[in-house]
Amino acid sequence: MGYILLKKMPNYSIIIPHCNNIDIITRCLNSLIIKDSEFNEIIVVDDGSKDKSSELIIEKYPNIKVIKNSKNKGFAESCNIGALSAINEYLIFLNNDTEVTKGWTKPLIYSLLDGKISSVQPKIKNLKNKNLFDYAGAVGGYLDIFVYPFCRGRMFNTIEHDYHQYDSKKSIFWASGAAFATKKSIFIKSGMFDKSLYAHMEEIDYHWRSQMMGYKILSAPDSIVYHEGAMTLSKESFKKVYLNHRNSWIVFIANHKIFIVVALIIPKLILHLISTLLDFFCFRFRNFFAQMLSLLWIVLNIKYLIKKRINNKKIIKKGYTLDGMYNRSIVIDYFIFNRRFYSKY
Repeated sequence: MGYILLKKMPNYSIIIPHCNNIDIITRCLNSLIIKDSEFNEIIVVDDGSKDKSSELIIEKYPNIKVIKNSKNKGFAESCNIGALSAINEYLIFLNNDTEVTKGWTKPLIYSLLDGKISSVQPKIKNLKNKNLFDYAGAVGGYLDIFVYPFCRGRMFNTIEHDYHQYDSKKSIFWASGAAFATKKSIFIKSGMFDKSLYAHMEEIDYHWRSQMMGYKILSAPDSIVYHEGAMTLSKESFKKVYLNHRNSWIVFIANHKIFIVVALIIPKLILHLISTLLDFFCFRFRNFFAQMLSLLWIVLNIKYLIKKRINNKKIIKKGYTLDGMYNRSIVIDYFIFNRRFYSKY
């Protein structure tokens, strides 16, 4: 896609949270330096690394700003720290296990010149198999009514090959935290990432609030980023399972309109319990306990959920609409009706 450049490319800050594994962040930074000459600020937020990542980055890349956290504060809070430190209005959040392509920022930054757009996501493909979309984002994220996420190009563990079938720009519900651009003013006004989420679904929560504020989220597949994935938490880790299920409940209860929460909380609980029992009878006891613990956390933290709803009311634009929410259960359609590809929806 060509862009009519009505003005000079705006300055932007690239924010990369990082924790350990110097080889991964080095690969990412080398990719940025080679493929992207437009940025004027890169911020690495070192989240309590134990392998001297900060010192090595400062030595090898003296023009890169490094912020070192004294302990691991999690993806969400580290991104917030980087955003507050950024000197530019336009921000790009980027995972440390990514590689970028030439010209990748132009479709993102120029799309943000539209005052109605808060965030833009590139096409995210798998770093190890570049013909596949990546699990974490693909060509833009969507959400079903029970707050189960899926992507254009990825439905649960069904990941499609990229045949350019999703190369059109399109409104989406959420942009992947692996790589997306946003505006600092909107990010801060929204309340930024909820640090209580720690990691997983913090970008879904943010983009839901962005839509509450009247903004739209956009997929720009003419920008391409490659992502390795699962470099911080493995897909089977107790913590990852726990956070995914707990955070789904948080976002469901805090962000849905209250009548939807009341109407759907029992069906969502049934889906949760089915998933929990399935883990138990399949001898996945670690996942079983992670799911049970996630539900217990919700019960014990009602005050936090109420406060989160109250904070949302402060930013809501009257008459807002949600793009990219699927008003059915993706779980039922995928597992019962065998609708395994985004194109079937």
